Amino acid sequence: MSRSLNKATLIGNLTRDPELRYTPQGTAVCSFGLATNRQWTTDSGDKKEDVEFHRIVAWNKLAELCAQLLSKGRKVFVEGRLQTRRWQTQEGQDRMTTEVVINDMIILDSRGDLTDQGGGFDIPDEELEKLSGDEETFTEQDEKEKKVKGKKEEKSKKKVSKKDKEEEDDDIPF
Repeated sequence: MSRSLNKATLIGNLTRDPELRYTPQGTAVCSFGLATNRQWTTDSGDKKEDVEFHRIVAWNKLAELCAQLLSKGRKVFVEGRLQTRRWQTQEGQDRMTTEVVINDMIILDSRGDLTDQGGGFDIPDEELEKLSGDEETFTEQDEKEKKVKGKKEEKSKKKVSKKDKEEEDDDIPF
């Protein structure tokens, strides 16, 4: 059996605000657009630039975090897998889209400044935010670890409070 790999890693700017929806089962799903660019020099010395637009999809807690923290123009790193979906419109036309289903997202800019830092994207300057050293990382694994840590802390607090109660009972004079 041969191995295969389906992995997409992108750094770009959001082209629109994230859209958060919920499935009938209550699962959160967030979608947004991401623009990436490439620059090259032709054999004749002309500088060229091309912008590519990607459809990004996040699920569960990561979807809720994307909807809460992201907005049009923000610079982000996303990592996930490519997925192609097919469906039929109400008019009977076949449609197809390829999207990046992410499992990791890192915010690469700060919220404070909306000026372009030379990202080179064809998005209006007032929409872009300044690139800084601030990074916020949110992954599904981080959320699982937080839940486990929270449960351990809760159990620890319960043990401490029982011990404290016993000590308090000892302090009561009879």
